[in-house]
This record gives sequence, C-alpha cells and structure tokens, in this order.
Amino acid sequence: MEADRLHLPTKFLREIPAHFIQFEFDDLRTYAAEYHPDEHRMVLSRSLSFNAAGRTLKPLAKLTHRELSILYHELFHAYMDYLRSSEMRSAGAESTAHELMAFARSQQVCRYTDVTIVPIAQRPQEVESRYLTESESWEALNETWAVFIGWSIWNQLEVQSQERGSRVQQPRQMAQWVRRLLAAFSNGEFRGYYVPQDAAEQRITHKRFLAKQSQLSWRETEVLMMQVLGFTGESIHLVKRSFHSLQITEVLPAC
Repeated sequence: MEADRLHLPTKFLREIPAHFIQFEFDDLRTYAAEYHPDEHRMVLSRSLSFNAAGRTLKPLAKLTHRELSILYHELFHAYMDYLRSSEMRSAGAESTAHELMAFARSQQVCRYTDVTIVPIAQRPQEVESRYLTESESWEALNETWAVFIGWSIWNQLEVQSQERGSRVQQPRQMAQWVRRLLAAFSNGEFRGYYVPQDAAEQRITHKRFLAKQSQLSWRETEVLMMQVLGFTGESIHLVKRSFHSLQITEVLPAC
C-alpha cells in the first residue's frame, strides 16, 4: 500500500469500506477538496488526479505535502461520516471506532456547544460567545479534528523529508514534530468552523470560525494521535511531558 511506503497512517483508512465513499474530480475554484456527508461523496480538484484527467488519484508519492494533508483532511471527514453511519446502524457495539465516536459525542456536548468564535476572521482578537445547535456543534468538532489530522500529515512529511524519509516516530524526528505541535497550539492553529443554521446569519457569512479559546484540547489531541494516527504510547507520553514542562494550560470545561 502506497501510504505504508510513505509511513503515512493507515489505521483509520482500513476501517472505511471501499464502497462507502463516492470519489469524484471537478474543477474546484475555492477549495482543493470537499466532502459531502449526506451523500458520502468526496470531490477532489482535478489537479489531484492522474494527468489531471479527472479519473483516478495521482500516486501518493506524486502529491505534494500540502495535497496529501488536504487528502487526509477529507478522508478523516469520510471516516467520521462512516462512524456516524455505523453508530446509527449498530448502537452498543464495542470497538475502538465506537470508543472514538463516544468520545466525540462527549466532546461535542461539553466543548463544541458553548464556544467562542471570531466574528470577523481578520480580527482574531475580537471574540464572541455562541451556543451552537446540534448540527453546528458536530460540524465544528469535525472541522477542528480534521484540521489537526491535516496538520499532522503535513508536518510529518516535512520532518520526514528533512531526515530523508525516516519515520517521524523515531526519537529525533518525533522531537521535531512535538516542537511544531507546541508552536501550533501556542498560535491557536487548531480551530475549526461551522456553517450557521440561521438563514439571516448565512446571508452575512457562510462560515463562523472558532476562536483560539475553543481550539483543540490536549485530551482530544491524545485520543486522535492514538486512535486515528496510530502513534505509539511512548510518543504520546513525550507530547504529554512537553505540555507539562512548558506549563501549557487550557481553559476548558470539565468534561
């Protein structure tokens, strides 16, 4: 499998049935990819297809780091869509996937319902509190988590390229990745968005972005690293130690 050769995570990809996602290519103008959960449909830019013909995906080795991060961002959306569909079909089943879904539901309630947003993206210091609907909070969680997945892939590839393809979970490469992670948290990079359900608000903006105060939490990072990206317990422990040593604190609700 190409992803294995590039040392990319495959754990969550193997759980999605091949027939679940409908892949399409189109001349996208605003984004390089889109995922439509209601139709289980992923639309990728034709630039990501082999010879730009719009039929099959380029070999992964031919995709840029940015393109791979975008692809994984959308594949994670598909994974969460699959888990949500499975949740409806088989409530009560026990698996790592269902554990992740249960965790997502708990975070949706305690972290992504009462949030802080940036009403004007160009003014990140001006924030407002918002109480989100069920669909808005679910989208905010999905986008926030997918931002982290895409970031992880891009930075993994960057670190690997500097070390001539070495696996990022080796000690020196992992230390570089952790430094990038801490900087991203400090800069408030792990923030998703949601589409307002109110029609009047939609006429003003199509997206509301979360503020730094409502970015990804350490606990969410830990779960995603372990259950989605397949990081080792040792690597996760290194990140946890780094957070404590730098005295990174989070103002979070008690979940």
